[in-house]
Amino acid sequence: MRGSHTLSSVQPAIIPVVNEWIRNSPGTVSLGQGMVSYPPPASVLQAIQNFGNNPEDHYYGSAFGLPSLLNAIETKLRNENAIDCQRGYRIMVTAGSNMAFLNVLLAIVDPGDEIILPLPYYFNQEMAVRMLNCTPVFVPTDEHYQLQIDRLRAAITDKTRAVVTVSPNNPSGAVYPEEALRAVNALCCKHGLYHISDEAYEYFTYDDAKHFSPGSITGAEAHTVSLYSLSKAYGFASWRIGYMVIPEALAPSLLKVQDTNLICPPLITQCAALAALETGADYCKAHRQQLDKARHHIILNLQELKDSCHASVTTGAFYFLLKLNTNRNDLDVAKTLISDFKVAAIPGSAFGLNDGCYLRVSYGMLDQCKTEIAAQRLISGIKALC
Repeated sequence: MRGSHTLSSVQPAIIPVVNEWIRNSPGTVSLGQGMVSYPPPASVLQAIQNFGNNPEDHYYGSAFGLPSLLNAIETKLRNENAIDCQRGYRIMVTAGSNMAFLNVLLAIVDPGDEIILPLPYYFNQEMAVRMLNCTPVFVPTDEHYQLQIDRLRAAITDKTRAVVTVSPNNPSGAVYPEEALRAVNALCCKHGLYHISDEAYEYFTYDDAKHFSPGSITGAEAHTVSLYSLSKAYGFASWRIGYMVIPEALAPSLLKVQDTNLICPPLITQCAALAALETGADYCKAHRQQLDKARHHIILNLQELKDSCHASVTTGAFYFLLKLNTNRNDLDVAKTLISDFKVAAIPGSAFGLNDGCYLRVSYGMLDQCKTEIAAQRLISGIKALC
């Protein structure tokens, strides 16, 4: 018996691999998986205390989502993202924004089509493109991980179906300025392409960086897809809840995809999401202060590594990319950091960075004590390996 040839060509899921290395090395402090350390708001747990007492709690719901949640999302989008969902958009709730991305691809591509991914890419998106027998087209960003519009334009072919942007960015932490995102959106409009805008880290910006939603652009509603997640902002990683804003014309296709794949979003997580949105973004912003302290601590410690690696200081999400001055394989380096130095990071090759030895470090899960421990272990390990 054989498995899928297509799936055999998709890169391994790197997070489970690294997590297995961590389990085999007790005491490891993780700078790996992108999560926050704080829990959901108390209002979330209160909202689901009586879930299940109503018989309808156990029935299938709308494929698009709970009406009260859709209304809350529409209000949030209007107030925070300047996106008017009465202007040719629809909202669909999904089991996380990863599902939203895959659903969108299923609705817009055929085998052999191309999707443009700025490099470094978010690995699950590259994997999704390949799973659908499409071709990811990688377009390098500049030395600060910012978009290069001319190179994006040059990458467009007759097979291109969409350009993907992730801002704030995973894995680099770069925040794309409004001007660049407007340029990408205009490029997509001109060439009849979809602009898929992943905004899972919308609340995680620092210093003077500002988040911008391309879906707010006048005339963008026919070709812009916006993806959002509650996993990061509300400490909701295990709850698997997100949503997307889609052109009205895609709704029939996405209804087919959703009904086949999920039927409907789980009702209990939708009730929890509604409570989180009613609590509001200030909940995340209050916790962001601690993240910014961890961020600055990591930045200061990276100065000790200036002879061993290069790190571009970015202003979003909770990631930095390190380029190590070594010829060693990044998987080997990541594994050795865990086994010998008890600190975990994600190899850059998972994000398409193959021109050297890169590591993505995440400070999202660190409290003040763990920040110091993780930084010293990382510094010791990189100095020894470089």
